[in-house]
Amino acid sequence: MHDIRTIRADGAAFDAAIARRGLPPASPAILALDTERRTAQTVLQEKQARRNALAKQVGEGKRNKTDTSALEAEATTLRGEMEALEKDAARLDREIFDTLASIPNLLDPDVPDGADESANIVLKQWGAPRDLNFMPKQHFELGEALGMMDFANASKIAGARFTILRGKLARLERALGQFMIDLHTTEHGYEEHIVPLLVNDATMFGTNQLPKFAEDSFRTTDGRWLIATSEIPLTNMAGAGEIIPEKNLPIRVTALTECFRSEAGSAGRDTRGMLRQHQFRKCELVSVVHPDHSVAEQERMTGCAERVLELLHIPYRRVVLSSGDTGFGAVRTFDLEVWLPGQQAWREISSCSNTRDFQARRMNARFRGADGKIGFVHTLNGSGVAVGRALIAVMENYQQADGSILIPDAVRPYMGGIELIAA
Repeated sequence: MHDIRTIRADGAAFDAAIARRGLPPASPAILALDTERRTAQTVLQEKQARRNALAKQVGEGKRNKTDTSALEAEATTLRGEMEALEKDAARLDREIFDTLASIPNLLDPDVPDGADESANIVLKQWGAPRDLNFMPKQHFELGEALGMMDFANASKIAGARFTILRGKLARLERALGQFMIDLHTTEHGYEEHIVPLLVNDATMFGTNQLPKFAEDSFRTTDGRWLIATSEIPLTNMAGAGEIIPEKNLPIRVTALTECFRSEAGSAGRDTRGMLRQHQFRKCELVSVVHPDHSVAEQERMTGCAERVLELLHIPYRRVVLSSGDTGFGAVRTFDLEVWLPGQQAWREISSCSNTRDFQARRMNARFRGADGKIGFVHTLNGSGVAVGRALIAVMENYQQADGSILIPDAVRPYMGGIELIAA
């Protein structure tokens, strides 16, 4: 959500900022509505003052037993005019609010310009792709050959983009999630939560899922939404409608949850396997911080996600997303991409974003400084990491020539000491 005072102060700069996202100028229309609303408010205040004066005159006239009918008639007329002005001001307020809510966050200056992911810039790489000395298979080929990954039955009971995992492969996915949540809570200072998987409209709006991304989410018949990420309940829980004492910042919370996405815009993409599912598990990281600390917090959060991959010994690279690939609410996003030998490609496994005060304004999340002044907090979110994609990365990177899969050392304690998954 944007502060209209910023647009009033420099509409041209605001338009230049959103132009980086490929959007046309918005300030002329917003400022025209704002001028109309402020004019209506001024006229309303003038009429209110006149009505108050009339009320006083009518009162004095009645005490003096003089004719006040003309004054009362004017007051009645004013009442009708004021009601019309109030409705008009409310309409204009709503139009301004809806317009501001539909405009994405302004990008950080160091975000590279570009139309899409092809303009993303690799910032670093950790580890090198292994030389497997045989033709590697993709995860779904491995899983089906093991008899532990079932797409046919999943499709029969639920439709496309669902997967059934069995036996040791199911245990491995569970182990990966347990490993991540334990790491972030014991070593990285995040507090674990179990959160609702269903949320209301206001909660979705607060983390900029609504109105723009309604079609990407599943909605229940009673008007609630299945979460696409636990960022939604975690961020709202930590700050919505609150004034947080500065001494309580930063707030760092995490949850390991199921996530649900309609994938409305992904027709034809990643239809094989479990890279892009309607239901998946993710370990989410959320931070609520003082505005001065969000840049450093994004680096810290991304490092926490990277640590997961380093402990699993999965090669990854960090990329900064271009202007055309950065999400609606983010000022800057770092993606972590893992190497998948079966695909011979780098694929995203985590996104860590700084939204600054964009979400905080939408959910009215504020803090009170040591000086007593109140300001908006900054919020950040990141995957620490997507569990299903971590399973894919482990399967493809730890596959053996015979189709078996070695278990990474970091998750063997969660597997009861099992070292190998074989048919």
